[in-house]
Amino acid sequence: MDLKDHIRGIPDFPKPGIFFYDISTLLRHEDAWQVAMGRMARAVRTHQPDLVAGIESRGFLVAAPLALKLGCGFIMLRKRGKLPGATIPLDYALEYGTDRIEIQADAVRPGQRVVVVDDLLATGGTMAAGIQLLRKVGAVVPAAASLIELTFLEGRKRLDVPFEALVSYDS
Repeated sequence: MDLKDHIRGIPDFPKPGIFFYDISTLLRHEDAWQVAMGRMARAVRTHQPDLVAGIESRGFLVAAPLALKLGCGFIMLRKRGKLPGATIPLDYALEYGTDRIEIQADAVRPGQRVVVVDDLLATGGTMAAGIQLLRKVGAVVPAAASLIELTFLEGRKRLDVPFEALVSYDS
């Protein structure tokens, strides 16, 4: 099955000049979604994760069912102020400014293996920050993964772990 047949492209969203890859069409197609999660599980299972970390917010849509399929736990990497309880933050630079992601202070035990997952890898800044934050709290990060990779933005180069994507777009 070609998963690209189930991902809709929307020009000029959320602003002019941006071409948005909409995974909602994949999520609502039961066969394509099952195939996507099966392929993602095969790619990630080799890294033997204890936990799968999803990056806010569309990464949650991929990471939570993936963790369930793999039989491991799911944790969230969220924007500032979105997680209850004590959190550990990481500020990071983006092409257009700075941002912050946080993790709950008790989400990871030192030495646990955590694979970071998002729906899409573009420039790699947020994924790299997620890896850095997980290491800050004592996790071992053996890999990262996403449904989609925009290869022309070369985000993979910002990651210092193996990276898996189910589909890629070259422009």
